[in-house]
Amino acid sequence: MKKLSFLIALLTVTCTSVFAQITREQSVAEWKRAKAYTKTYLDAMPADGYAFKATPEVRSFAAQMLHLTDATYYFLSSASGKPSPLGKVSAEKTVAQTKEATAKAVMDSYDFAISTIEDMTDADMQQPASAEGMKATKGLLLAKAFEHQTHHRGQTTVYLRLKGVTPPPEMLF
Repeated sequence: MKKLSFLIALLTVTCTSVFAQITREQSVAEWKRAKAYTKTYLDAMPADGYAFKATPEVRSFAAQMLHLTDATYYFLSSASGKPSPLGKVSAEKTVAQTKEATAKAVMDSYDFAISTIEDMTDADMQQPASAEGMKATKGLLLAKAFEHQTHHRGQTTVYLRLKGVTPPPEMLF
């Protein structure tokens, strides 16, 4: 069991390190793909499903997407030094959890991520930064932001299925 845990940890560090070393251009392309993929999720959920919770203890579909939004602003601001357009306000706590308002907020956060990375250079991506008490390169923080949005978008697959909606097909490339 210890060997398996070590192997998984090593694989995770390796994969994250490889992502953190992609070029600025590749990172922009990945964020554009992620934006398009997330939009298919937002479009797939019927308007009455935005308030849906799989269980009472979890976030609603809209709250999952708005949490993704908050984290994107946080990590991209931490990596770039560019202030979040939301300031210290939380989208999850302030944006109306309707289909229209949620989709706009989420797409705006992807636009912020893409434009912020477009303003960076490959050399910038190797510069030191920190977030959540973690010291890393700016590129690694971008990788963490990407991982986070992927995780929360993936969680919403269950929400779609529970509402009787077939989730959008995978968009790996």
